[in-house]
Amino acid sequence: MAMYLLYESSSGYGLFEAHGLDEIGQNTEAVRSSVSDLSRFGRVVQLTAFHPFESALDALNQVNAVSEGVMTDELRSFLELNLPKVKEGKKPKFSLGTSEPKLGSHILEATKIPCQSNEFVLELLRGVRLHFDRFIKDLKPGDLEKSQLGLAHSYSRAKVKFNVNRVDNMVIQAIFLLDTLDKDINSFAMRVREWYSWHFPELVKIVNDNYLYARVSKMIEDKSKLTDDHIPMLTEVLGDEDKAKEVVEAGKASMGQDLSPLDLINVQTFAKKVMDLADYRKKLYDYLVAKMSDIAPNLAALIGDMVGARLISHAGSLTNLAKCPSSTLQILGAEKALFRALKTRGNTPKYGLIFHSSFIGRASAKNKGRIARYLANKCSIASRIDCFADGATTAFGEKLREQVEERLDFYDKGVAPRKNVDVMKEVIENLQNKDEEEKEAVDEEKSEKKKKKEKRKMEETEEENEKSEKKKKKKKSKSGGEEETDDGGQSKKKSKKKKKSKSEDDDE
Repeated sequence: MAMYLLYESSSGYGLFEAHGLDEIGQNTEAVRSSVSDLSRFGRVVQLTAFHPFESALDALNQVNAVSEGVMTDELRSFLELNLPKVKEGKKPKFSLGTSEPKLGSHILEATKIPCQSNEFVLELLRGVRLHFDRFIKDLKPGDLEKSQLGLAHSYSRAKVKFNVNRVDNMVIQAIFLLDTLDKDINSFAMRVREWYSWHFPELVKIVNDNYLYARVSKMIEDKSKLTDDHIPMLTEVLGDEDKAKEVVEAGKASMGQDLSPLDLINVQTFAKKVMDLADYRKKLYDYLVAKMSDIAPNLAALIGDMVGARLISHAGSLTNLAKCPSSTLQILGAEKALFRALKTRGNTPKYGLIFHSSFIGRASAKNKGRIARYLANKCSIASRIDCFADGATTAFGEKLREQVEERLDFYDKGVAPRKNVDVMKEVIENLQNKDEEEKEAVDEEKSEKKKKKEKRKMEETEEENEKSEKKKKKKKSKSGGEEETDDGGQSKKKSKKKKKSKSEDDDE
């Protein structure tokens, strides 16, 4: 059986035919030993055809397609032109070796050309790559290296710029930072409480919240200076006047030791840092909510911003999460418990990260597993809509959330929930109606603008007509005055002539 090799280089597609494979006996070690020697390898592998890329952009598009396991039209025509034709109903007497198994499966589906990708084929392609510049005679020394470098730069640049995950790596980084900040703020706040408790130990029992404790300690500074004048400020911070009075009274009768001014300054500085970290944590949470509404609005509407971000972070990207089946999504985050259960043959976990959702907490103990499975199913649908839909909308997520609520009611009260098909149809119809209304509103705005423009044009034309009429009237009035002056001049000349004739008659 003849074997052909498809090699995708930076300068074009190369098709090679492998001879004498029976002598080698498809032995990988034998191929490895013959690869380094061109005289031996050249007897086995020979160039059949070469299709150069038209431009750098064409090379980038072809390489992108190969990396995704897609056969382009150029590659298909190249293979069909240079490979033996595959007759229907008959087994082909050749096979095509490819480096990418996905590409080989796509070629087999589209052209019925049998493809294989194994260690033996990869070793042959390694030899082709090593001696490729010797097979192509028209290549100048250094051209192949330049094309490889240029294609590598453009491919990497395109991968960095074009991100199909809609920059979900920002969500991943934000949720990681939020978790780190929570741990740091908690440990730092405990350090502030312990440090300041040497000076004012009674404050710990009055103020339980870490952030409020840091603010109050920053405001009080020295407990010996606490007076009733501090009650309004403490009330503003604590939100309770009774607590503020209790703090002032406790400060007056405190058993804590006095601190030097330098020690107090250090405590206040550290408390200020903790407050700044807590404020930044709030801003970061708002940023995460905004990014989730852009990247995965339906998932956020269904299960919440934090849980949705954790799912995306654990899966690696929104695309990876969308590819996960609902059974995988259900136990995402509980991998250790799953493998422990498989190893010990115990019960597998019912939920992972989705346990933090409020739905599972509201379900009864016997229904927790059922609602977790149902919720994972809806999360899988929401993530796929967010990943592959063209426009961002929360309509699907809100309806999926309603379905989970109905399922909870069904478990508790027995009320039959709606079918998923009916709910999705309802959402699609609502979105279509909204689009039509928006189009109508846009058309109305355009028509109003056109009417306004037409009115302006009419007014402008009317003004121009009035101006032209006024100019014509002025010209007519000027022309009439000139005619009168001409008539007066002619009459004067006539009277002069008459006088002259009379004077001549008198002289005679």
